[in-house]
Amino acid sequence: MRLMKVSLFVTCLVDQLFPEVGVATVELLGRLGVEVEFDRRQTCCGQPALNTGYPAHALRIARELLRTYRDASAVVIPSGSCATMIKKHLPGLFEEAGDDAGHREADELASRCHELSDFLVTQLGVADVGARYHGTVTFHDSCHQLRDLGIFQQPRTLIRAVEGVRFVEMKNSTRCCGFGGTFAVKFDEISCALGRDKVEAIERSGADFVVANDVSCLMHIGGILRRRESPIQTLHLAEFLARRG
Repeated sequence: MRLMKVSLFVTCLVDQLFPEVGVATVELLGRLGVEVEFDRRQTCCGQPALNTGYPAHALRIARELLRTYRDASAVVIPSGSCATMIKKHLPGLFEEAGDDAGHREADELASRCHELSDFLVTQLGVADVGARYHGTVTFHDSCHQLRDLGIFQQPRTLIRAVEGVRFVEMKNSTRCCGFGGTFAVKFDEISCALGRDKVEAIERSGADFVVANDVSCLMHIGGILRRRESPIQTLHLAEFLARRG
């Protein structure tokens, strides 16, 4: 394992609604000997603005993002969705604006940004992070992480290495949960129907926990589970891997 220093991009939802995920990410990386910096200038990755049809607003956010992480050797992101925005869509914003210098810098930043599970497995070469949990767990693949970043095996490698865990694949684990950001607001009936299908698959798996790498998916899935009065709990991968018993 290579020791290093990283900067944490904590994401809007983690910052505002799920701070425990940020804390768990720092604890997990620290346990592995990684020094974590948190730049308080960070704001949003710009994805909500871009997805809602405001590329000019997203570009202004992107310029701030470049300034914030210009000197960071590596940036770790506990979200497949936000990592996709920075790695896949940020350079295109500058390209469409005709900003060649910004495009080059965004490309360079993209190469230094890593989704959390991919960072642990691919960059650090880690599988066993010293976590322990005696119970049954299933995993939900978020759309951006799977389809845009191609990350499938990395979180499963980490989960299977947890002492005492029983990992089960739910049926259609790669199917969308229905959240989709503003999609859930604009098309709530479709969003909830997809969410119910996902929750039924989770329940049939027999899992005690459903783990994912995006709190947005977990927020949507968790709301449906609570309305069904299901005992199954949601947990971000960082929280799960930070567990010691």
